[in-house]
Amino acid sequence: MDIPRIFNITESAHRIHNPFTPEKLATLGAALRLEPGTRVLDLGSGSGEMLCTWARDYGISGTGIDMSQLFTGQARLRAEELGVADRVEFIHGDAAGYVADEKVGVAACVGATWIGGGVAGAIELLAKSLLAGGIILIGEPYWRQLPPTEDVANRCDTDPISISDFLMLPELLASFGDLGYDVVEMVLANQDSWDRYEAAKWLTMRRWLEANPDDDFAKVVQAQLTSEPERYVRYQREYLGWGVFALMAR
Repeated sequence: MDIPRIFNITESAHRIHNPFTPEKLATLGAALRLEPGTRVLDLGSGSGEMLCTWARDYGISGTGIDMSQLFTGQARLRAEELGVADRVEFIHGDAAGYVADEKVGVAACVGATWIGGGVAGAIELLAKSLLAGGIILIGEPYWRQLPPTEDVANRCDTDPISISDFLMLPELLASFGDLGYDVVEMVLANQDSWDRYEAAKWLTMRRWLEANPDDDFAKVVQAQLTSEPERYVRYQREYLGWGVFALMAR
């Protein structure tokens, strides 16, 4: 079980696999007013930066689940590096359908709502692991401005997307209410933090190509390196927003 190889290559040097900087991740932790001992479940935990830094800074404990063998290994190393390996664990596996054995105070799916078939399904899944009065975290894109055509929308991501795949920010927040949740906090990416997520991939790809010139996958990586900078600044950077939204059931 693993994610597509291109992501293991392009994001191999990332600690955060979404458009958040370490500062924004810390801001989110502070905004949630985390109490020491709070248990956190992170579905699609990537390289574990959220759980590891929150364990260090706020005294939480928790579990992360991710399909990438590489990222899961990096998460375990990060926990050792920060001295929190006794408080956080990382499981290599499919987060879809995962329910914690012990209910948690915070249940998160930050940038991987596809595991539930979309936002509503991800929230339904997370709620199964949540203590009464707990907080659900959803990381999700939204349109900063509505693309004028389906072709423009499609170019806003490396995977094909359409205008209907995402909402404008006010409509996204309203949709949480329609599902029976209050939005109690949010932290949004900005264009600078998008740059740190996307542009950092380009140097990683170039370094990988230099180290693996004869790899059969090199043509795929080179094609993405050639096309991505212009695609990103022309479309994704202008149209697509991203944020983490804290929800509590009404």
